[in-house]
Amino acid sequence: MIERLNFELPIVELEQKINALQSSTVDEDVEKAIEKLEISLEKLKVKTFSNLDAIKILQIARHPLRPHFSDYIARIFTDFQELHGDRHFSAGNSIISGLANLNGKSCVVIGQEKGRSTKDRLFRNFGMPSPEGYRKALRMMKLAEKFRLPIFTFIDTPGAYPGVGAEERNQSEAIARNLFEFSKCKSPIITTVIGEGGSGGALAIGVADITLMCEYSVYSVISPEGCASILWKDNKKAHDAAESLGITAEKLLNYKLIDGIIPEPLGGAHYDIDKMADNIKQALLKNIKTLNNFQHEQLLKKRYEKLMLNQLNLGA
Repeated sequence: MIERLNFELPIVELEQKINALQSSTVDEDVEKAIEKLEISLEKLKVKTFSNLDAIKILQIARHPLRPHFSDYIARIFTDFQELHGDRHFSAGNSIISGLANLNGKSCVVIGQEKGRSTKDRLFRNFGMPSPEGYRKALRMMKLAEKFRLPIFTFIDTPGAYPGVGAEERNQSEAIARNLFEFSKCKSPIITTVIGEGGSGGALAIGVADITLMCEYSVYSVISPEGCASILWKDNKKAHDAAESLGITAEKLLNYKLIDGIIPEPLGGAHYDIDKMADNIKQALLKNIKTLNNFQHEQLLKKRYEKLMLNQLNLGA
C-alpha cells in the first residue's frame, strides 16, 4: 500500500467505495456503478494533481516512497561501478558516484542519496552531504574531464550538513570550490532535480549546461520551514514561504532558471518508478545529444552565458 498524503484523502474515499462494491455480489447494476465511479476517480485524480500548490508539491517531493537516486541507477544506467572517498577524510556516503554507461556510452554519474530504512538513512546522513561528499564529487568531475566523459548529476537533498564537524572541515569552502570547478569543467554536464534541491547543498553538484527538474520536485535557496522561521518566526507559515520562494518546477522554468521539466506519472514518481526512470532516461539522452554537438570552448562559453543570465533573472 502506498502511503497517501492528506490532500489525496478524497481519492482514497472514492477508491474505498469502488473496492467495497467490487467485494459485494456483482450484478449488472453494480458493474455500471463501479464503471461510473472509476470514471469519476480518474477525473478526480487529474483534477487533484493538476492544481497543486507549492506546499503540496513539496509534500510529494518528500514522500517516504519517492524514488531515490539509488532506485534510478540500475533503471537508467548499465555497468555502474561505484567509486568511493574523497582521498582526504572519508567515503562521503551521502553522495553516490561512479562510472557507468548510458545507452552504451561511458559517463560519470553523481547523485545525492537520502536512504530508505532507518539504518540506511543514518548511513547516508539523510542525504545531507559533508565536505568529503562534495570533494568526492569534485574528484569524479575531474576524472570525467580527463577522459572527456559526460557528467550526469542528480539532486535530492534538504541541504548540506550543518554539523560542527562539517564546518570544521570547511563545508563552505568545499561548496564554493565545486561551484568554481564545475563552472569551468570541459565535460558536458546535465543536472536533474529528482526530489528536494536544497540551497548550496544542491548547487554544489548543480552547476550544469542543462538543468532539469522532475515535475513534482522542488528547488530553493532554503526550505519553506526555514524561511518561515526566519521571516515570521513561525514555521507554520511554511505554506506562505513556499509560495513566495517559487520552488516548483513550473515557476522556475518560467523564470528561466531551469531548462526543462520531466513529467511524472499521475500522482507522483512513486506510483510508477519504472515509468519515471524511463522518462528521465529519455530526457538525458535527448539533451546529451544536443550538448555533444558543441566543442569544449563553445560549451564553456554557453555555460558562462547561462550562469550570467541566471544572475540577471534572480536580480530581476
